[in-house]
Amino acid sequence: MSGVSHQVLGNRMTKFESSIKQIPYPVEDVYRNISDLSNLERVRDRIPQDKLQDFQFDSDSVQVSVSPVGTIKLRICDREENKCVKFETEQSPLAFNLWIQVLPVSDTASKMKVTVQADIPFMLKGMVSGPLQDGVEKIADALSQIPFV
Repeated sequence: MSGVSHQVLGNRMTKFESSIKQIPYPVEDVYRNISDLSNLERVRDRIPQDKLQDFQFDSDSVQVSVSPVGTIKLRICDREENKCVKFETEQSPLAFNLWIQVLPVSDTASKMKVTVQADIPFMLKGMVSGPLQDGVEKIADALSQIPFV
């Protein structure tokens, strides 16, 4: 896991990485919670209603309307137990994949990093790179503050 960064991959794929977040819970607890999206019910009240509307989820997918972007729907496409959960877009103005990596630090703590790989047309890269990097960091911050019990 490395620090905050973004890099261009291939044609138009750009990778955005959060800083590494320390989580005061065992990796098994963190993974169990992020790999089953129905656990989002516990944190629904922490979601800023002025930024996100139409927040819906089940165990494998999450959908939200983000102002001014529009509706984004993600589905879990891969789970690697106690290591990583990968998501792909089902609906979004911009095609991207998102993954959440978790690693143990000790028996009672772990660390987490959020990565987004987005297909950004060259003409939009300058406009969306900053907000996407900020968004990835905010997701990581929010995830790091969840009580993973």
